[in-house]
Amino acid sequence: MVISLMTQARSLLDATRRVDFIAPLLLRLYLAPIFWMAGTQKFAHFDSTIAWFGNPDSGLGLPFPTVMAFLAASTETVGAVLLVVGLGVRLISVPLIVTMLVAMVTVHWQHGWLAIAEGSGSLFANERTIGAVERLDRAKDILREHGNYEWLTENGSLVILNNGIEFAATYLIMLVALLFIGAGRYLSVDDWIGRWLERRSARSRKTEARFATAHA
Repeated sequence: MVISLMTQARSLLDATRRVDFIAPLLLRLYLAPIFWMAGTQKFAHFDSTIAWFGNPDSGLGLPFPTVMAFLAASTETVGAVLLVVGLGVRLISVPLIVTMLVAMVTVHWQHGWLAIAEGSGSLFANERTIGAVERLDRAKDILREHGNYEWLTENGSLVILNNGIEFAATYLIMLVALLFIGAGRYLSVDDWIGRWLERRSARSRKTEARFATAHA
């Protein structure tokens, strides 16, 4: 009985492979606007981006900041377009992965894991985030006493940005998945090109086979 149920469950799960293109499609469509905004914002404020990339005190302190800023912004902007149409997804995943790794190491690593500060009840809380939550609680008390707290929080709760590696690591994992599985079937230019190449290859093999038979 148990083995039969497990077999049926496996068959049902295997049947979902018919629509497995949905997974890479969702990854692509989720990541595309994130990289588009990151890249276009860098280009929109390019002088500030260069200064931030090169400043060792208040920025990243990277060498060749103009080149690095241009490469980062271009990778993110072009990468977003390629992700949407599903063209060269495995290839563009590589520089995007590098971009995420650089961001994690140079920008986010020093702040720990959490993107939004959480207190001592969180598994990933550290001294920085615990202190931030204590200050946030104090700020809320002040706003409740002296401000219109209900209006301030009507559209969402107040938080403190910790800027840890959480979001960058999530995007990195998604890109690694795309690197291995590709753009997916049906709704990607990569798949259309692959199918076209397969048809051409099949026709070439048939032509060669007929030629070989005719001259045997």
